[in-house]
Amino acid sequence: MAPDTRPAHEHHARVDLPDWMRNPTPPRRTLGRHVADLVERLPVLRGARRSLWRWRDRRRVTESRPVVTVAVFIVTVTATFALAAWFFYWLYLTLRDTL
Repeated sequence: MAPDTRPAHEHHARVDLPDWMRNPTPPRRTLGRHVADLVERLPVLRGARRSLWRWRDRRRVTESRPVVTVAVFIVTVTATFALAAWFFYWLYLTLRDTL
């Protein structure tokens, strides 16, 4: 029995893309692109931008300590409810004496 000489897969020719897809027009020079170029040219602004990116991508307390986050939420809700109850009780006492 002779070895199989057929290719392992059927090879298809590449699809010819239109010229506007192969060589797209360059992006327009908008105000945002000019500002971004200015920021990249000045080392102080470039450093500020990178430090802002690092700060934005940091790991937040809510992600690293979810138990603390839930505890703070419960304390906040309890304090808010207590303040609202105290306010309505004070309002009740104030209006009861005036009527």
